Amino acid sequence: MHLIPIDDALLASARAASSASSDMEAVIAALEQAIRLRQQAEIRGFRGKLHWTGDLDAMRLDRS
Repeated sequence: MHLIPIDDALLASARAASSASSDMEAVIAALEQAIRLRQQAEIRGFRGKLHWTGDLDAMRLDRS
């Protein structure tokens, strides 16, 4: 376990925003959200850089 000083007002705001029942839950929720947002930003960085070649009509016919 790590002890990190966190501003009380910031922690209270995080708890309210996440509906967390404890300070630890609020911190974990905030860390998970920060990671998700970073991952989404990295994925958005691929926009316009990936090229797909294929035939959607043929793929749709293969489903049946």
